[in-house]
Amino acid sequence: MPTPVEIIQAWRERLARAEGAAYCDALQEAAGDRVLCGALQEVMPELAHVWQRRIDRRRLLQLLGASLAMSGAAGCSRAPREKLVPYTAMPEGLVPGIPQTWATALSRGGSYAHGVLVKTHMGRPIKVEGNPRHPASRGASDAFSQAAPLELFDPERSRACTRRGAIVSSSAVLRALAAVRDRWSARAGRGLAVLTGSTSSPTLQRQVHALKSQLPEARWYVHEPIDRSSVIEGAALAFGRPAEPIYDFTRARVVVALDADFLDAMPGHLSYARAFADARRALDRHDSVNRLYAAQSTATLVGARADHRLSVKATQVNGLARRLAVLLGVIDDGTSSHDQEHERWLRLAAADLQAHQGEALVLCGDHQPAAVHVLVHAINEKLGNFGRTIRLIDPVADASRSNGDLRALCARMAGGAVDALFMLDVNPVYSAQADLPFAELLSRVPFALHSGLYQDETAGASEWHVPAQHAFETWSDVRAFDGSASIVQPVIAPLYPGWSLPQWLALIMKGEPGDAMGIVRGTWRALWAPARDRDFERRWHESLASGVVDKSQSASLTTALDRNWQAHVQRSVPSEGLELRFTADASVWDGRYANSAWLQELPRPLTSLTWGNALLISSALARELRVVNGDHVSVEHAGHELTAPVWIMPTDYPRHTLTLALGYGRTRAGEIGTDVGVSAYRLRTSAAPWLGTNVKVRAVEGHSALAAVQLHHEMHGRDLARQMTLDGFTAGARASHSEGNRLPSLYPEIDRHGRYAWGMTIDLNACIGCGVCTIACQAENNIPAVGKAQVLLGREMHWIRVDSNRVGDRGEETVFQPVPCMQCERAPCEYVCPVEASVHDSEGLNVQVYNRCIGTRDCSQNCPYKVRRFNWLDYNGYEREQPLAAPAAVMNPDVTVRSRGVMEKCTYCVQRISRARIQSKIEERTIREEEVIPACAAACPSHAIVFGDLLQSDQEIHRWRGSARHYVLLEELGTRPRTTYLAALRNSKPLDDETLKS
Repeated sequence: MPTPVEIIQAWRERLARAEGAAYCDALQEAAGDRVLCGALQEVMPELAHVWQRRIDRRRLLQLLGASLAMSGAAGCSRAPREKLVPYTAMPEGLVPGIPQTWATALSRGGSYAHGVLVKTHMGRPIKVEGNPRHPASRGASDAFSQAAPLELFDPERSRACTRRGAIVSSSAVLRALAAVRDRWSARAGRGLAVLTGSTSSPTLQRQVHALKSQLPEARWYVHEPIDRSSVIEGAALAFGRPAEPIYDFTRARVVVALDADFLDAMPGHLSYARAFADARRALDRHDSVNRLYAAQSTATLVGARADHRLSVKATQVNGLARRLAVLLGVIDDGTSSHDQEHERWLRLAAADLQAHQGEALVLCGDHQPAAVHVLVHAINEKLGNFGRTIRLIDPVADASRSNGDLRALCARMAGGAVDALFMLDVNPVYSAQADLPFAELLSRVPFALHSGLYQDETAGASEWHVPAQHAFETWSDVRAFDGSASIVQPVIAPLYPGWSLPQWLALIMKGEPGDAMGIVRGTWRALWAPARDRDFERRWHESLASGVVDKSQSASLTTALDRNWQAHVQRSVPSEGLELRFTADASVWDGRYANSAWLQELPRPLTSLTWGNALLISSALARELRVVNGDHVSVEHAGHELTAPVWIMPTDYPRHTLTLALGYGRTRAGEIGTDVGVSAYRLRTSAAPWLGTNVKVRAVEGHSALAAVQLHHEMHGRDLARQMTLDGFTAGARASHSEGNRLPSLYPEIDRHGRYAWGMTIDLNACIGCGVCTIACQAENNIPAVGKAQVLLGREMHWIRVDSNRVGDRGEETVFQPVPCMQCERAPCEYVCPVEASVHDSEGLNVQVYNRCIGTRDCSQNCPYKVRRFNWLDYNGYEREQPLAAPAAVMNPDVTVRSRGVMEKCTYCVQRISRARIQSKIEERTIREEEVIPACAAACPSHAIVFGDLLQSDQEIHRWRGSARHYVLLEELGTRPRTTYLAALRNSKPLDDETLKS
């Protein structure tokens, strides 16, 4: 008796031998053969629905072909008779090959969340986008969010519990915890100390309150290297209660930023960037346009975008605020600024503020002393800005219940009052101030436990270490800069053992970690009480789906200046000599992201440095020290000394200010982050964590090669980044030739014969130079990191760069310019490729066929925009182990992972276009405008990039290209790029004699 497989194989052979009419007859006979149909039905029982109707010849051919895959070769055995679970029986809503999107939230520094949408492929988080419903992101994201999937799948994450470096089980940790818990429970928590970072989580704040009620002698300390204590203290001194300011840049026609970088370093910077850019974009409607005054003590994005910029020392900002208050009549002080340039800038700003009362905004940096914040609050009160452009709310990250910071904990440890110390998601051994001997004091604690994502410096100094869960792996909740709450939901099951922060506090109080989701649900059940179960479930699911809890924004406080606020105002006493400014790094923040190759290789704004930090100094000081970029200098401050390489800033950088970014000099940060740069924490003191005064610097022997991707900022007479004045714009001046008046060209005209004609326009007036477009492109398109040595050779692989161009009469102004592939209609790269690897498609895209490319690099030589990247080496590690290679789990399956020896470049995220095209064909319609948004445009916080179909006149890109600011980069070459630009604009105010006299 032949088997079903043998019957099917015999019919295949018969049909293969038949030709012409004999083939048709054999196929007709096979369709009516009950034996063959029975064999097919037995081989493919999951297609039972097919056998319920008559089998025609076409269906029979399909089944014969499918049976080959189902049954295998003739010699293979039949499927097992046991009941199996087929691959199609997948979790609800999961379709193979179709990505899913989940709403959650990420925070930078533990507090101040912004909503994100996490795209997963078959359960793998691979891409992060901003949540348009979240008030802190408004659809945008930052570099840390883009790199979050890489951090999740980092092979050097902590994977096991350890005791003194030896691997132990999680049950061993629980047994040790139970032993010490019995001791502190009997003493009402005496000797117990918990150290965490700053948190805005309602659940954690509820648990801390419960911990203090249950164990009144226990202590909770907060250590956040980058905090806002001066902001909270300044509001308390001014209004008699702690508060945080929230700004509305859409209503502010005049903004005065006193050493405040609200576009990058402050909470809410994504929302602020969008609001500020929208206010600038009003010029295309010929409405009133905002004007920005910025006094900066170091290079910042706000300073680069300012219409009137003033370079000062950080200690001079108090004097500027005081003098501005005098000019506005806030306080009575007859003194004036000793610097004529300062006085002119102040009088100009004061006149503008006076003319726009209620439509103005004054703010100062988080690092400035509380006394400066008091003055700023008084100025805003005088101008009537409260309730219009500024409002106050209760502090989001409420640390009022804590027992102090790291200084208080060190004092208690030195007194022997700490028997058990839990360090949860912090790294104080690395980030402690230089005058705090935390590592030495930690060795005296009988029970010291650390929980973190990595086996970092604190893990190495602790007896016990437990892996922490990533934000994508756990349940929690967190608030945004305006108090809006988000419920953090996991998008993947935990990869390694460990507990979340809510579970740790449950462990400390109850001895059991409990269920993380149950803990968070308990918080919101109490907050939403007395909601019924049905109402609670509806609201819970709505909050998870949208990524933000509805109506959770903090209410505005009704406050008035305290009667004694002037007692807290101090006279300005600028320091003599040099000052040292500490800043958060734009890529590794305070050091917690140091092991991310994407972030290490992301060029820092304004300096374009990668793979490390450097001491920023002025060109005048460089001449005095006789040093060049990379030369070593010794910096002395408060009895501490550090050797660091220097990086020379342009002429408008403050002469007497040194700047050093935090987050480098790690000693246990994995293979990528260890020994990169120098540690600024070695010079940072607890008394003055943001500013060192009376600093001494001298040149020493040594030189470090600094990997910068842009070695000069001059345009050498070429009209690359264009800038217009507001007067010129309102007078009808144009930045370029109009669309219908192009320059003549020898190239033949291109017929846009496709169904779509894709194009991109970038608004330089909205671009803030943050660089998030670069890393978003990297995450979307599987672009490898190449390492410092390759960057030094000019071999970085980023498909889009952000140039910092110096413009103005003296080159004193900066215009940022993102430069992707121009997608030229008359592409010079296509004419020189010997194998036609660079070709045009029917929709106008200049595409790169990777399997044709033979690596001649002729296209790169012929590209005037220098936006092509050659894959020199095996950066993905297929031929050898490559520590910089991204794990396979983080790769986008919709994009080819390129091998070495091929040319790469921007493709307008063609995979997103293809996915939208497939969906539109299924629904028999054209692609909608919002369906295709390239990664760079989706991530941009200021909406500086717009993408669309040039054949559809109702799309936003047409409105942008109709602006008088529209121009084409290097239009004289006749390449007809599909990527174009809108010129930047400076809204400077002329200074007349009347303003000075007033």
